Amino acid sequence: MSALFLAPLVVMVLGSLQRPLQPPPDGLDLWPNPAEWSNYSTVPRFMPLTRLLLNSLLLVVVAVPITVVVTSMAGLAIVTARGRTRRLLVGLSVFMLLVPAAALWVPRVVLLRALGLADTPLTVALLALAGTTPFYVLLFALACSRIPGALLEAATLEGLSPYGVWRQIALPLVRPAVVAVAALSGLFYWSTFMDPLTLVSSPANWPVALGLRSLSEMEAALYPIYLAAAVVVTAPAVLAFAVGQRSFFASVERP
Repeated sequence: MSALFLAPLVVMVLGSLQRPLQPPPDGLDLWPNPAEWSNYSTVPRFMPLTRLLLNSLLLVVVAVPITVVVTSMAGLAIVTARGRTRRLLVGLSVFMLLVPAAALWVPRVVLLRALGLADTPLTVALLALAGTTPFYVLLFALACSRIPGALLEAATLEGLSPYGVWRQIALPLVRPAVVAVAALSGLFYWSTFMDPLTLVSSPANWPVALGLRSLSEMEAALYPIYLAAAVVVTAPAVLAFAVGQRSFFASVERP
């Protein structure tokens, strides 16, 4: 599996070092000779790379904490609900998970435009207020279901508010789920494409993934520059994934 994951990255890096305006190599070129590192410095001439990276960074910094808070609270609410209410909430979450994302594009655009919240760098971050995806809610519900019910009831009897139970009891005990949801939602918001395509019309407010798409229309002879931009955009996501994976296993192994 790791080889299947790394192979496209290696091909992308090697392609980014090819010389532009040249025919493609004949066969497998393991290392371009000479390697055109200048392709990376050329990328800002074709797209406002710094601005787009900052837009994506702002989007991730805002959306990920909101996603973790909303989905962890919803997951705990499902676990602490009783009988039919719990089954109803789980069924509703599963039903929303089955709704195609494309079916929500038009309603989102209409709603956000009516509220005057469309076409800003943080427009896509508003999706975090709905938990980003019901899958994260179900993930937290599963994690919270492993907390002894007696512990939650005792905390309530001691006078803790629902917020206090979530903050002081549940959240520390579901740390692996917190790390997993933070990593998954971070990767989602960094690489999201269709949501900003439908919600954000101004190029100055695009996240970097949407800006990268504009380079895909370059002529084939300039594709090394496009691949160099793709490497720059992908590198933070790969680094975040590696850090998130390490943090996840550390939180699982922690007694």
